[in-house]
Amino acid sequence: MADKKDYYEVLGVDRDADQKTIKKAYRKLAMKYHPDVNDGDKDAEEKFKEVSEAYGVLSDESKRQRYDQFGHAGMDGYSQEDIFNNINFEDIFGGFGGSSGGFGSIFDLFGFGGGSSGQRVERGSDLVQTLNITLEEVATGTSKEISVTHRKLCPTCNGSKAEPNSAVNTCSQCNGSGQVRQVQNTPLGQFATVSECPTCHGEGKVIENKCHDCLGSGLKKITEKITINIPAGVETGTKLRVTGEGDDSVNGGVSGDLYVTINVLKHDLFTRNGQDLYYELPISYVQACLGDQVEVPTIDGKNAKLTIPAGTQTETSFKLRNEGLKHVKWSGVGNLYVKVHVVVPKQLSEKQKDILKDFAHESGDEISEVRQGFFDKVKETLNK
Repeated sequence: MADKKDYYEVLGVDRDADQKTIKKAYRKLAMKYHPDVNDGDKDAEEKFKEVSEAYGVLSDESKRQRYDQFGHAGMDGYSQEDIFNNINFEDIFGGFGGSSGGFGSIFDLFGFGGGSSGQRVERGSDLVQTLNITLEEVATGTSKEISVTHRKLCPTCNGSKAEPNSAVNTCSQCNGSGQVRQVQNTPLGQFATVSECPTCHGEGKVIENKCHDCLGSGLKKITEKITINIPAGVETGTKLRVTGEGDDSVNGGVSGDLYVTINVLKHDLFTRNGQDLYYELPISYVQACLGDQVEVPTIDGKNAKLTIPAGTQTETSFKLRNEGLKHVKWSGVGNLYVKVHVVVPKQLSEKQKDILKDFAHESGDEISEVRQGFFDKVKETLNK
């Protein structure tokens, strides 16, 4: 999966390109690399497959959405047939044909042939679920047991969709292939189109009595508890993939996956930016002037010592190395940044006031006496 090129890069289009642009780009590249034009050129054949695969995904809105969200990993479980059957070659190329018999032969080039037998295998649906975790759990990593409701093979019919011991007949229209193929002769060659059988809807079989337990769907909703491992350092929006815990496939395909989206809850003390943490520390005027050694909380529940130098100004930040969060993908730990705020006392005793006045006088500061208010004067008179 890692050696595959980005589908948008393969077609040479922007990620926000519309379907008309994508179709035009594919038609140009496919005409260039088609085996009829490059007889015996294996490199051109592989290039044709590559651009066709890209178009098969990007021309299907549901596949494109999964690809945009999860990249090539989102295509796991889709067969070549799932992707290439999405391409209507006759619509793309019109009357273009060649010595190899037109675009009907392309199905054989991709290795699954328009007239192959057996029903189409589809991958089970993926599921998405949100999980709340605390910042402390982010710091250490954790395991969580969650409840998942997914559709699994019906225990009564084992996914066959039929009532036990009832008849299941091969579809007479497609002879069990699940597909019908139509061949059109033109002066430039033959065109073959493959579509889902309208009688059995791609199943290749016709069921007389549907299963009473799953109502003929082959799947039944069940709720199970599963345990997922959450690595240290994850952020809100991180998606964890749990393979096979999505919906089952009813026709032998692989099960879908469960994608757990992480939501980190707001913390009472710390704010976060990436792997760094931030903490607001109130200090007194005396501590700011004279300096002090204080303790600050850390995310692991312990206290770290912080030296505040004399003359510290309000909103000064200090860095405590490696007291932040681990990086989820590589070694290393973020930092804890402590911002101090000097708190001015709202009430002072007469002695404290005198001391501060003396301090102001020594500092050369002139302090004007605050005029006494009317109610203060009344209170003073009553006290006499």
